[in-house]
Amino acid sequence: MADDKSLILEQVRKYHRDTVRDEFIPGVTPVLSSGAVLDEGDRVVLVEAALDMRIAAGVSARRFERDFARYFGLRKAHLTNSGSSANLLAVSALTSPALEERRLNPGDEVITVAAGFPTTVNPIIHNGAIPVFVDVDLGTYNTTVDRVAEAIGPRTKAIIIAHALGNPFPVAEIADLADQHELVLIEDNCDAVGTRYHGRLTGTFGDIATVSFYPAHHITMGEGGCVLTSNMALARIVESLRDWGRDCWCEPGEDNKCLKRFDQQLGDLPHGYDHKYIFSHVGYNLKSTDLQAALGLSQLRRVDDFGTARRRNWQRLRTALDGLPGLLLPEPTPGGDPSWFGFVITVRPDAGFTRAGLVAHLEGRRIGTRRLFGGNLTRHPAYRNRQYRIAGSLDNSDLITEHTFWIGVYPGLTAEMLDYVAGSIREFVLANR
Repeated sequence: MADDKSLILEQVRKYHRDTVRDEFIPGVTPVLSSGAVLDEGDRVVLVEAALDMRIAAGVSARRFERDFARYFGLRKAHLTNSGSSANLLAVSALTSPALEERRLNPGDEVITVAAGFPTTVNPIIHNGAIPVFVDVDLGTYNTTVDRVAEAIGPRTKAIIIAHALGNPFPVAEIADLADQHELVLIEDNCDAVGTRYHGRLTGTFGDIATVSFYPAHHITMGEGGCVLTSNMALARIVESLRDWGRDCWCEPGEDNKCLKRFDQQLGDLPHGYDHKYIFSHVGYNLKSTDLQAALGLSQLRRVDDFGTARRRNWQRLRTALDGLPGLLLPEPTPGGDPSWFGFVITVRPDAGFTRAGLVAHLEGRRIGTRRLFGGNLTRHPAYRNRQYRIAGSLDNSDLITEHTFWIGVYPGLTAEMLDYVAGSIREFVLANR
Protein backbone atom coordinates (compact mmCIF):
# COMPACT_ATOMS: atom_id res chain seq x y z
CA MET A 1 0.00 0.00 0.00
CA ALA A 2 2.84 2.38 0.81
CA ASP A 3 4.30 1.76 -2.65
CA ASP A 4 0.91 2.46 -4.24
CA LYS A 5 0.67 5.74 -2.36
CA SER A 6 4.19 6.76 -3.40
CA LEU A 7 3.37 6.03 -7.03
CA ILE A 8 0.20 8.11 -6.85
CA LEU A 9 2.01 11.06 -5.28
CA GLU A 10 4.77 10.88 -7.88
CA GLN A 11 2.10 11.06 -10.57
CA VAL A 12 0.65 14.09 -8.80
CA ARG A 13 4.05 15.78 -8.99
CA LYS A 14 4.31 14.96 -12.68
CA TYR A 15 0.77 16.22 -13.29
CA HIS A 16 1.66 19.53 -11.62
CA ARG A 17 4.81 19.97 -13.71
CA ASP A 18 2.96 19.08 -16.91
CA THR A 19 -0.03 21.37 -16.39
CA VAL A 20 1.37 24.57 -14.85
CA ARG A 21 2.07 27.19 -17.50
CA ASP A 22 3.74 30.54 -16.83
CA GLU A 23 3.52 32.23 -20.25
CA PHE A 24 2.22 35.79 -20.13
CA ILE A 25 0.55 37.32 -23.20
CA PRO A 26 -0.33 41.00 -22.60
CA GLY A 27 -4.01 41.68 -23.11
CA VAL A 28 -4.81 37.96 -23.23
CA THR A 29 -3.51 36.48 -19.99
CA PRO A 30 -5.55 37.80 -17.05
CA VAL A 31 -3.59 39.87 -14.52
CA LEU A 32 -5.54 39.02 -11.40
CA SER A 33 -5.98 41.31 -8.43
CA SER A 34 -5.41 38.37 -6.08
CA GLY A 35 -5.00 34.63 -6.11
CA ALA A 36 -3.46 31.60 -4.48
CA VAL A 37 0.13 30.64 -5.28
CA LEU A 38 0.17 26.86 -5.16
CA ASP A 39 3.24 24.77 -5.87
CA GLU A 40 3.95 21.09 -6.38
CA GLY A 41 4.27 20.48 -2.65
CA ASP A 42 0.86 22.03 -1.98
CA ARG A 43 -0.79 19.75 -4.51
CA VAL A 44 0.93 16.67 -3.06
CA VAL A 45 0.00 17.30 0.59
CA LEU A 46 -3.62 17.95 -0.36
CA VAL A 47 -3.87 14.70 -2.33
CA GLU A 48 -2.05 12.80 0.42
CA ALA A 49 -4.55 14.01 3.02
CA ALA A 50 -7.37 12.92 0.72
CA LEU A 51 -5.80 9.49 0.23
CA ASP A 52 -5.64 9.12 4.01
CA MET A 53 -9.32 10.17 4.17
CA ARG A 54 -8.59 12.88 6.74
CA ILE A 55 -11.94 14.51 6.10
CA ALA A 56 -12.59 16.08 9.53
CA ALA A 57 -10.44 18.21 11.81
CA GLY A 58 -7.62 16.06 13.12
CA VAL A 59 -3.87 15.82 13.44
CA SER A 60 -3.06 18.37 10.72
CA ALA A 61 -5.55 20.87 12.14
CA ARG A 62 -4.02 20.61 15.61
CA ARG A 63 -0.50 20.90 14.21
CA PHE A 64 -1.41 23.96 12.15
CA GLU A 65 -2.98 25.63 15.19
CA ARG A 66 0.20 25.01 17.18
CA ASP A 67 2.55 26.20 14.41
CA PHE A 68 0.47 29.24 13.50
CA ALA A 69 0.24 30.38 17.12
CA ARG A 70 4.02 29.94 17.38
CA TYR A 71 4.52 32.09 14.26
CA PHE A 72 2.80 34.97 16.04
CA GLY A 73 4.24 34.19 19.47
CA LEU A 74 0.73 33.73 20.85
CA ARG A 75 -0.59 30.98 23.08
CA LYS A 76 -3.66 29.73 21.21
CA ALA A 77 -4.95 29.51 17.65
CA HIS A 78 -8.32 28.04 16.72
CA LEU A 79 -8.94 27.07 13.11
CA THR A 80 -12.33 27.77 11.65
CA ASN A 81 -14.03 27.49 8.28
CA SER A 82 -13.50 31.10 7.15
CA GLY A 83 -12.14 34.47 8.15
CA SER A 84 -15.72 35.70 8.39
CA SER A 85 -16.45 32.95 10.92
CA ALA A 86 -13.29 33.94 12.77
CA ASN A 87 -14.69 37.47 13.15
CA LEU A 88 -18.05 36.06 14.23
CA LEU A 89 -16.35 33.93 16.89
CA ALA A 90 -14.16 36.79 18.09
CA VAL A 91 -17.07 39.18 18.62
CA SER A 92 -19.43 36.49 19.90
CA ALA A 93 -16.84 35.47 22.51
CA LEU A 94 -17.26 38.90 24.09
CA THR A 95 -20.92 38.09 24.85
CA SER A 96 -20.03 35.14 27.09
CA PRO A 97 -21.43 35.28 30.63
CA ALA A 98 -17.98 34.16 31.78
CA LEU A 99 -16.72 37.72 31.13
CA GLU A 100 -19.12 39.10 33.78
CA GLU A 101 -19.08 42.93 33.84
CA ARG A 102 -16.91 43.15 30.70
CA ARG A 103 -19.46 41.13 28.75
CA LEU A 104 -20.82 42.65 25.53
CA ASN A 105 -24.57 43.04 25.96
CA PRO A 106 -27.29 44.01 23.46
CA GLY A 107 -27.22 47.78 23.00
CA ASP A 108 -23.52 48.09 23.85
CA GLU A 109 -21.29 49.75 21.27
CA VAL A 110 -18.33 48.50 19.25
CA ILE A 111 -16.13 50.94 17.33
CA THR A 112 -15.13 50.09 13.77
CA VAL A 113 -14.41 51.83 10.46
CA ALA A 114 -16.96 52.64 7.78
CA ALA A 115 -14.63 51.97 4.82
CA GLY A 116 -14.14 48.25 5.12
CA PHE A 117 -15.46 44.77 4.56
CA PRO A 118 -18.89 43.83 5.96
CA THR A 119 -17.79 40.76 7.88
CA THR A 120 -15.88 42.99 10.27
CA VAL A 121 -19.15 44.79 11.04
CA ASN A 122 -21.81 42.08 10.72
CA PRO A 123 -20.88 40.14 13.89
CA ILE A 124 -21.49 43.31 15.91
CA ILE A 125 -25.04 43.49 14.55
CA HIS A 126 -25.63 39.74 14.83
CA ASN A 127 -24.83 39.94 18.53
CA GLY A 128 -27.25 42.80 19.16
CA ALA A 129 -24.55 45.43 19.66
CA ILE A 130 -24.32 48.78 17.88
CA PRO A 131 -21.53 49.58 15.40
CA VAL A 132 -19.93 53.00 15.83
CA PHE A 133 -18.40 54.03 12.52
CA VAL A 134 -15.32 56.23 12.22
CA ASP A 135 -13.60 57.61 9.13
CA VAL A 136 -10.15 56.83 7.72
CA ASP A 137 -7.28 58.83 6.27
CA LEU A 138 -6.67 58.88 2.53
CA GLY A 139 -3.32 57.44 1.50
CA THR A 140 -3.06 54.93 4.37
CA TYR A 141 -6.82 54.12 4.36
CA ASN A 142 -6.67 53.53 8.10
CA THR A 143 -8.31 55.36 10.97
CA THR A 144 -6.47 57.32 13.64
CA VAL A 145 -6.17 57.23 17.42
CA ASP A 146 -7.95 60.58 17.70
CA ARG A 147 -10.98 59.38 15.72
CA VAL A 148 -11.28 56.26 17.85
CA ALA A 149 -10.86 58.22 21.09
CA GLU A 150 -13.60 60.67 20.08
CA ALA A 151 -15.94 57.75 19.29
CA ILE A 152 -15.76 56.21 22.77
CA GLY A 153 -19.03 56.59 24.65
CA PRO A 154 -20.53 55.36 27.93
CA ARG A 155 -21.67 52.07 26.35
CA THR A 156 -18.51 51.34 24.35
CA LYS A 157 -17.18 47.86 25.13
CA ALA A 158 -14.88 46.95 22.25
CA ILE A 159 -13.02 47.99 19.10
CA ILE A 160 -12.66 45.88 15.96
CA ILE A 161 -10.61 47.27 13.07
CA ALA A 162 -8.99 45.66 10.03
CA HIS A 163 -5.51 46.53 8.82
CA ALA A 164 -6.42 48.10 5.48
CA LEU A 165 -5.04 46.07 2.54
CA GLY A 166 -2.17 44.92 4.74
CA ASN A 167 -1.28 48.44 5.87
CA PRO A 168 -1.33 48.55 9.68
CA PHE A 169 -3.54 50.97 11.54
CA PRO A 170 -1.75 52.61 14.53
CA VAL A 171 -2.40 49.46 16.51
CA ALA A 172 -0.01 49.97 19.42
CA GLU A 173 -1.53 53.35 20.22
CA ILE A 174 -5.10 52.10 19.80
CA ALA A 175 -4.28 49.09 22.00
CA ASP A 176 -3.07 51.52 24.69
CA LEU A 177 -6.26 53.54 24.29
CA ALA A 178 -8.33 50.37 24.67
CA ASP A 179 -6.46 49.47 27.86
CA GLN A 180 -7.03 52.94 29.30
CA HIS A 181 -10.79 52.59 28.78
CA GLU A 182 -10.99 48.85 29.61
CA LEU A 183 -12.11 48.00 26.09
CA VAL A 184 -11.43 44.78 24.21
CA LEU A 185 -9.45 45.23 20.98
CA ILE A 186 -9.97 42.77 18.12
CA GLU A 187 -7.46 43.00 15.27
CA ASP A 188 -8.93 41.89 11.96
CA ASN A 189 -5.62 40.69 10.54
CA CYS A 190 -7.18 38.90 7.56
CA ASP A 191 -5.37 41.06 4.97
CA ALA A 192 -2.15 41.55 6.91
CA VAL A 193 -0.38 38.30 7.85
CA GLY A 194 3.31 39.16 8.06
CA THR A 195 2.75 42.91 8.42
CA ARG A 196 4.75 44.59 11.17
CA TYR A 197 4.18 47.77 13.17
CA HIS A 198 7.31 49.17 14.82
CA GLY A 199 8.93 45.80 14.26
CA ARG A 200 6.17 43.70 15.83
CA LEU A 201 3.76 41.47 13.91
CA THR A 202 0.23 42.75 13.61
CA GLY A 203 -2.21 40.35 15.19
CA THR A 204 -0.22 40.44 18.44
CA PHE A 205 -1.36 43.80 19.85
CA GLY A 206 -5.04 43.15 20.50
CA ASP A 207 -6.86 40.83 22.87
CA ILE A 208 -7.95 38.72 19.88
CA ALA A 209 -6.83 38.56 16.25
CA THR A 210 -8.50 37.00 13.24
CA VAL A 211 -7.07 35.67 9.97
CA SER A 212 -8.54 34.44 6.68
CA PHE A 213 -7.18 31.68 4.45
CA TYR A 214 -9.39 32.41 1.43
CA PRO A 215 -7.37 32.13 -1.83
CA ALA A 216 -6.94 35.90 -2.04
CA HIS A 217 -5.04 36.04 1.24
CA HIS A 218 -1.41 35.69 2.26
CA ILE A 219 -1.58 31.94 2.71
CA THR A 220 -4.53 29.80 1.72
CA MET A 221 -6.44 26.68 2.64
CA GLY A 222 -9.02 27.34 -0.09
CA GLU A 223 -11.46 28.30 2.62
CA GLY A 224 -10.61 28.73 6.27
CA GLY A 225 -9.81 31.16 9.03
CA CYS A 226 -8.31 31.39 12.49
CA VAL A 227 -8.83 33.11 15.83
CA LEU A 228 -5.68 33.86 17.83
CA THR A 229 -5.18 35.03 21.40
CA SER A 230 -2.94 34.70 24.42
CA ASN A 231 -5.89 35.26 26.76
CA MET A 232 -6.72 31.72 27.84
CA ALA A 233 -10.20 32.66 29.11
CA LEU A 234 -11.09 34.10 25.70
CA ALA A 235 -9.48 31.12 23.95
CA ARG A 236 -11.66 28.72 25.90
CA ILE A 237 -14.80 30.68 24.98
CA VAL A 238 -13.82 30.77 21.29
CA GLU A 239 -13.25 27.03 21.29
CA SER A 240 -16.60 26.36 22.91
CA LEU A 241 -18.46 28.60 20.45
CA ARG A 242 -16.70 27.02 17.48
CA ASP A 243 -17.41 23.47 18.72
CA TRP A 244 -21.22 23.58 19.07
CA GLY A 245 -21.05 25.57 22.33
CA ARG A 246 -19.99 22.52 24.32
CA ASP A 247 -18.34 22.80 27.71
CA CYS A 248 -16.00 19.85 27.11
CA TRP A 249 -12.55 20.51 25.65
CA CYS A 250 -11.68 16.96 24.58
CA GLU A 251 -10.70 16.62 20.93
CA PRO A 252 -12.94 14.40 18.76
CA GLY A 253 -12.06 10.80 19.55
CA GLU A 254 -10.78 11.74 23.01
CA ASP A 255 -12.66 11.07 26.23
CA ASN A 256 -12.35 12.14 29.85
CA LYS A 257 -9.25 14.34 29.60
CA CYS A 258 -10.54 16.22 32.66
CA LEU A 259 -11.06 12.94 34.58
CA LYS A 260 -14.52 14.30 35.47
CA ARG A 261 -16.56 13.26 32.45
CA PHE A 262 -19.26 11.64 34.62
CA ASP A 263 -18.61 13.59 37.83
CA GLN A 264 -19.88 17.14 37.26
CA GLN A 265 -23.06 19.10 37.81
CA LEU A 266 -23.68 22.09 35.53
CA GLY A 267 -26.83 24.10 34.87
CA ASP A 268 -29.97 22.22 35.84
CA LEU A 269 -28.64 18.91 34.59
CA PRO A 270 -28.38 15.89 36.87
CA HIS A 271 -25.03 15.19 38.50
CA GLY A 272 -22.86 13.00 36.32
CA TYR A 273 -24.41 14.03 33.00
CA ASP A 274 -21.90 13.21 30.22
CA HIS A 275 -19.61 16.26 30.00
CA LYS A 276 -19.16 15.71 26.24
CA TYR A 277 -22.81 16.74 25.86
CA ILE A 278 -22.98 19.69 28.23
CA PHE A 279 -23.30 23.06 26.45
CA SER A 280 -22.16 26.29 28.12
CA HIS A 281 -22.60 28.62 25.12
CA VAL A 282 -25.00 29.06 22.23
CA GLY A 283 -22.45 27.93 19.66
CA TYR A 284 -21.98 26.62 16.17
CA ASN A 285 -19.95 24.04 14.26
CA LEU A 286 -17.40 26.24 12.52
CA LYS A 287 -14.43 23.87 12.40
CA SER A 288 -12.15 23.31 9.42
CA THR A 289 -11.00 19.98 7.97
CA ASP A 290 -7.66 18.21 7.90
CA LEU A 291 -7.53 18.60 4.12
CA GLN A 292 -7.60 22.36 4.58
CA ALA A 293 -5.05 22.24 7.40
CA ALA A 294 -2.65 20.05 5.39
CA LEU A 295 -2.63 22.68 2.65
CA GLY A 296 -2.25 25.42 5.26
CA LEU A 297 0.82 23.74 6.75
CA SER A 298 2.42 23.56 3.32
CA GLN A 299 1.64 27.23 2.67
CA LEU A 300 2.85 28.35 6.10
CA ARG A 301 6.41 27.32 5.32
CA ARG A 302 6.45 30.05 2.62
CA VAL A 303 4.65 32.83 4.47
CA ASP A 304 7.77 35.01 4.75
CA ASP A 305 8.64 34.49 1.07
CA PHE A 306 5.12 35.50 0.12
CA GLY A 307 5.48 38.67 2.20
CA THR A 308 8.77 39.52 0.52
CA ALA A 309 7.17 39.13 -2.91
CA ARG A 310 4.18 41.31 -1.95
CA ARG A 311 6.46 44.08 -0.72
CA ARG A 312 8.61 43.85 -3.85
CA ASN A 313 5.60 43.95 -6.18
CA TRP A 314 4.02 46.89 -4.34
CA GLN A 315 7.27 48.86 -4.52
CA ARG A 316 7.64 48.16 -8.25
CA LEU A 317 4.20 49.67 -8.89
CA ARG A 318 4.81 52.56 -6.50
CA THR A 319 8.05 53.51 -8.25
CA ALA A 320 6.57 53.15 -11.75
CA LEU A 321 3.50 55.29 -10.97
CA ASP A 322 5.17 57.94 -8.84
CA GLY A 323 4.41 61.48 -9.97
CA LEU A 324 1.52 60.65 -12.28
CA PRO A 325 -0.96 63.55 -12.23
CA GLY A 326 -4.45 62.99 -10.90
CA LEU A 327 -3.64 59.95 -8.78
CA LEU A 328 -3.30 59.68 -5.02
CA LEU A 329 -0.91 56.78 -4.47
CA PRO A 330 -0.79 54.70 -1.28
CA GLU A 331 1.56 55.29 1.63
CA PRO A 332 2.52 52.93 4.45
CA THR A 333 1.41 53.97 7.91
CA PRO A 334 4.33 55.64 9.74
CA GLY A 335 6.13 52.88 11.64
CA GLY A 336 4.53 50.20 9.46
CA ASP A 337 6.16 47.53 7.33
CA PRO A 338 3.15 46.19 5.43
CA SER A 339 2.87 42.79 3.84
CA TRP A 340 0.64 44.37 1.21
CA PHE A 341 -2.66 42.83 0.17
CA GLY A 342 -3.16 45.23 -2.74
CA PHE A 343 -2.08 48.52 -4.32
CA VAL A 344 -4.76 51.11 -3.73
CA ILE A 345 -5.28 54.14 -5.98
CA THR A 346 -7.58 57.11 -5.54
CA VAL A 347 -8.40 59.18 -8.60
CA ARG A 348 -8.45 62.78 -7.42
CA PRO A 349 -11.81 64.52 -7.98
CA ASP A 350 -10.08 67.19 -10.11
CA ALA A 351 -8.00 64.71 -12.15
CA GLY A 352 -9.74 65.39 -15.47
CA PHE A 353 -10.63 61.71 -15.77
CA THR A 354 -12.63 59.35 -13.60
CA ARG A 355 -12.05 56.20 -11.61
CA ALA A 356 -14.67 54.50 -13.77
CA GLY A 357 -12.81 55.47 -16.94
CA LEU A 358 -9.46 54.23 -15.64
CA VAL A 359 -10.96 51.00 -14.34
CA ALA A 360 -12.70 50.36 -17.68
CA HIS A 361 -9.37 50.89 -19.46
CA LEU A 362 -7.63 48.38 -17.18
CA GLU A 363 -10.40 45.80 -17.26
CA GLY A 364 -10.41 46.07 -21.07
CA ARG A 365 -6.77 45.02 -20.97
CA ARG A 366 -7.62 42.05 -18.72
CA ILE A 367 -6.14 43.74 -15.65
CA GLY A 368 -8.25 42.90 -12.60
CA THR A 369 -9.41 45.69 -10.32
CA ARG A 370 -11.34 45.76 -7.07
CA ARG A 371 -13.08 48.47 -5.06
CA LEU A 372 -11.85 49.21 -1.55
CA PHE A 373 -14.38 46.65 -0.42
CA GLY A 374 -17.66 48.28 0.58
CA GLY A 375 -16.53 51.88 0.51
CA ASN A 376 -18.79 53.62 3.03
CA LEU A 377 -20.73 50.66 4.41
CA THR A 378 -23.47 52.87 5.84
CA ARG A 379 -24.60 53.55 2.26
CA HIS A 380 -25.32 49.89 1.50
CA PRO A 381 -28.85 48.46 1.50
CA ALA A 382 -27.86 45.83 4.08
CA TYR A 383 -27.49 48.52 6.75
CA ARG A 384 -30.67 50.41 6.03
CA ASN A 385 -32.92 50.26 9.08
CA ARG A 386 -30.04 48.95 11.19
CA GLN A 387 -29.06 50.78 14.32
CA TYR A 388 -25.59 52.34 14.24
CA ARG A 389 -23.83 55.52 15.28
CA ILE A 390 -21.45 57.70 13.25
CA ALA A 391 -18.66 59.47 15.15
CA GLY A 392 -17.51 62.55 13.27
CA SER A 393 -17.81 62.83 9.50
CA LEU A 394 -17.35 60.05 6.95
CA ASP A 395 -16.13 62.39 4.22
CA ASN A 396 -13.11 60.30 3.28
CA SER A 397 -15.16 57.10 3.27
CA ASP A 398 -17.56 58.78 0.86
CA LEU A 399 -14.69 59.88 -1.36
CA ILE A 400 -13.33 56.29 -1.33
CA THR A 401 -16.77 55.05 -2.40
CA GLU A 402 -16.63 57.23 -5.50
CA HIS A 403 -12.96 57.45 -6.43
CA THR A 404 -10.90 54.52 -5.07
CA PHE A 405 -9.92 51.08 -6.36
CA TRP A 406 -7.01 48.66 -6.02
CA ILE A 407 -4.93 46.34 -8.15
CA GLY A 408 -2.95 43.23 -7.31
CA VAL A 409 0.48 42.70 -5.79
CA TYR A 410 0.12 39.03 -4.88
CA PRO A 411 3.16 36.74 -5.39
CA GLY A 412 1.78 35.15 -8.55
CA LEU A 413 2.35 38.38 -10.49
CA THR A 414 5.59 38.64 -12.45
CA ALA A 415 7.68 41.73 -13.14
CA GLU A 416 6.45 41.60 -16.74
CA MET A 417 2.82 41.63 -15.59
CA LEU A 418 3.41 44.51 -13.17
CA ASP A 419 5.17 46.57 -15.82
CA TYR A 420 2.23 45.94 -18.15
CA VAL A 421 -0.17 47.16 -15.45
CA ALA A 422 1.89 50.26 -14.70
CA GLY A 423 2.32 51.03 -18.40
CA SER A 424 -1.43 50.72 -18.97
CA ILE A 425 -2.15 53.17 -16.15
CA ARG A 426 0.46 55.64 -17.37
CA GLU A 427 -0.88 55.46 -20.91
CA PHE A 428 -4.43 56.27 -19.81
CA VAL A 429 -3.47 59.04 -17.40
CA LEU A 430 -1.16 60.84 -19.81
CA ALA A 431 -3.73 60.60 -22.62
CA ASN A 432 -6.52 62.04 -20.48
CA ARG A 433 -4.91 64.65 -18.25
